[in-house]
Amino acid sequence: MPPAETSIASDERRSGLRTLRRMGPYLWPSKHLWVKQRVVFAIAVLVLAKLIAVYTPMLYKGAVDSLAAEGVPPLALGAVGLTIAYGVARVFTTGFQQLRDVIFAPVGQRALRHLALETFTHIHRLSMRYHITRKTGGLSRIIERGVKGVEFLLRFMLFSIGPLVLELTLVAIVLTVLFDARYLAAVVVTIGLYVWFTFAITEWRVKLRREMNKQDTDANQKAIDSLLNYETVKYFGAEAREAKRYDGAMRAYAQAALKTAYSLAFLNFGQSLFITAGLVAVMVMAAMGVQNGELTVGDFVMVNAYMIQITVPLNFLGTVYREIRQSLVDMGEMFDLLEQPADVTDAPDAKVLKVSGGAIRLKDVRFGYDSDREILKGVDLVAEAGQTVAIVGSTGSGKSTVGRLLFRFYDVTGGALTIDGQDVRQVTQDSLHAAIGVVPQDTVLFNDTIRYNIAYGRDGADQAAVEQAARDAQIHDFIVSLPEGYDTQVGERGLKLSGGEKQRVGIARTLLKNPPILLLDEATSALDTDTEQEIKDALERAAQGRTVLTIAHRLSTVAEADIIVVLEQGEVVEQGSHEDLLARDGRYAHLWQRQQADQDVA
Repeated sequence: MPPAETSIASDERRSGLRTLRRMGPYLWPSKHLWVKQRVVFAIAVLVLAKLIAVYTPMLYKGAVDSLAAEGVPPLALGAVGLTIAYGVARVFTTGFQQLRDVIFAPVGQRALRHLALETFTHIHRLSMRYHITRKTGGLSRIIERGVKGVEFLLRFMLFSIGPLVLELTLVAIVLTVLFDARYLAAVVVTIGLYVWFTFAITEWRVKLRREMNKQDTDANQKAIDSLLNYETVKYFGAEAREAKRYDGAMRAYAQAALKTAYSLAFLNFGQSLFITAGLVAVMVMAAMGVQNGELTVGDFVMVNAYMIQITVPLNFLGTVYREIRQSLVDMGEMFDLLEQPADVTDAPDAKVLKVSGGAIRLKDVRFGYDSDREILKGVDLVAEAGQTVAIVGSTGSGKSTVGRLLFRFYDVTGGALTIDGQDVRQVTQDSLHAAIGVVPQDTVLFNDTIRYNIAYGRDGADQAAVEQAARDAQIHDFIVSLPEGYDTQVGERGLKLSGGEKQRVGIARTLLKNPPILLLDEATSALDTDTEQEIKDALERAAQGRTVLTIAHRLSTVAEADIIVVLEQGEVVEQGSHEDLLARDGRYAHLWQRQQADQDVA
């Protein structure tokens, strides 16, 4: 094996062991005695089922020998009794196996639910830097396959591989004690060759399956990206282009899937060849023993029953091992996700943010999304409690970056950002987020009702509070005019509403949150002039007693701000009131004149 492949195989083994170690606490939690009890009971029932299963062929042998012996009534009666006992033993074997599943099912479901919840929660903890570099389709696929892998691994690894080993061991002991070492040698050689062949081919097939998964993820990712950008596809008449792109991904997936299917056929044939050869060899020895008078017909039947009994689970071994390996790979990807560190975390001694007035200060703040490209270059900015401070500037000047740093989507790389003298890096993120209400430039809504989307601003808000927030955002009259009112579904990402309607729903839910600090990122960008003025009035009322940081491109929307800060290329070039900045005839005045000229032309 080439060094690269050897390294990959070694990494996979380590990843598999790590995955099994990570699964341990879910199966054997230190604080839940009932889980441990169920695991122990399930294993006890499993062992009992296997003991009965191994003893069952002996009853079959006794029945056959009774029928083959001379004499009729007593022996025939004995054969009937043994046959009934044989049937009862088989029923008990199946019954105990099902009882095992019933006992263990709550444990498996609990583990699955907790692991899925942990993954879901962790993804929300990851920073924006991580999410903007990942594609939603691929991420959702990793979670889906990982959770399914947990379910499979719990069910089959604990109750297929373990029972198989136990059953093979018991059968080997019986064959050695009741017959001789030749039978044991034949069984051991058969199992050894079968297991070697199965594992070798399965390892090869895992690589094929991984490639198939890669293509599956790519195809799913392209499909979701295309559907999320449905409007863009329509705007550019790119339906055929998207279909061709998706078909290309599916073609690659089909090719990988065919290789997987062909390799499976080869695996199944090879397994059947080894099993049949071993079965024939053992049965030939047993037949010769009967001919020589060393064994009875019942012994021959019992050997046959034992061989069939071990071949059934062995035939299943290839599938189970393959799926376990694949489950470990899928779960490994999910655990990689769980071990992905969050860029933004609470400090060990983080305290709850206490907002006394909401004063915001940026002191020599530096930041860059990439280490080699600095966006903010020593920004100084002060918003006193209750003030409205606007940040304006050209596109790419760093306006929105200030808002992201305030909400702590990212941490500053230099300087400090404080609220009422408290560094945002030294307070808990929950308390920071609770203190800030954000109205973003592009409001994204949940595919639910208008009521749900507004009420999202405050957990447990009643209908009266929702309606008041809607009135403040100048959207209540529109909502009640709809046939379903507040129960109107907004569609995927709110696409059933216009841009202005979505924006006002976003403003309403922020007003419902009622935070001491408001961050408005182009909050009225999607509104017409009349509606914009209405929203401005509502926001001005909402701003009373609050600190407001507003980021704007249209200067007319922030002319009444207490302080206007002009950013250019990540630096503060001017700041002051609207009148002061116009009087300076600097960068702000130039931007104002240009926008006024554009409006006059329009």
